[in-house]
Amino acid sequence: MKDVSEDPGTTDPVPFVSGQRDDAVLAMVERAVADHNVMLAFQPVVPAGRHDRPAFYEGLIRILDARGRIIPAKDFILQVECLELGRRIDCLSLECGLRVLRENPRLRLAINMSARSIDHPGWLAVLEDGLRDDPTIGERLILEITESSAIQMPDAVQAFMTRLQARGISFAIDDFGSGYTSMRYLKDLRFDILKIDGQFIRGIARSADNQALVKAIVSIGRHFDMVTIAEFVETAEDAKYLGQIGVDCLQGYYFGAPTIRPRWEPCREERAG
Repeated sequence: MKDVSEDPGTTDPVPFVSGQRDDAVLAMVERAVADHNVMLAFQPVVPAGRHDRPAFYEGLIRILDARGRIIPAKDFILQVECLELGRRIDCLSLECGLRVLRENPRLRLAINMSARSIDHPGWLAVLEDGLRDDPTIGERLILEITESSAIQMPDAVQAFMTRLQARGISFAIDDFGSGYTSMRYLKDLRFDILKIDGQFIRGIARSADNQALVKAIVSIGRHFDMVTIAEFVETAEDAKYLGQIGVDCLQGYYFGAPTIRPRWEPCREERAG
């Protein structure tokens, strides 16, 4: 294959430039992960009928560059999904989440993971260490697996979930409705929580099509005894409608953006006092 750098005048430069940028972003992510330069941002998930007290929080991994700026996940998440780097990010996300759960014994927290991490020795070691340090953590930990990730290895995911649900851990299928899951897999994979993809939630109060789809998903969740959560709730109008049709919990900017300073954490001035 010809190296495009040999004759740039006869080659479309856009893919070449994009490739260079992707490589640079991945290199930054590699360095950040190697230096443990990561943190969690926390977003509340609230009951549909009671918005003042979160049912739990989702911990979202943030990767920081050398200057402390967040590297947008959209710039690297698809590239790392199949790489060892993706497994290391999952390990750090879980490690951060378990530490927060250990420090806050009344907290319930959801942490994202890829199905590709379920047999990763490093990830499993982090989980086992956390469960051994605090026996209550299992009952307060929710693991979120995206629909697209779960469908790639349903048998392995099913065995993994069965093993850990016996230890009190709950599982959420994330981004449900994004187009991958068949009903057969949903029947076999006994998730505890079903998170409805945000593309169906934004503006739902004024969209008859999205209303029909979400009502169907809520009915499916109820049939399989799953808690339903609507993602990307951004207006009072949408929040009210979702509560009316029976969605159990709501998550989105209307209730709070992801923050590194969650409500349960006192500010530095309070600590100093």
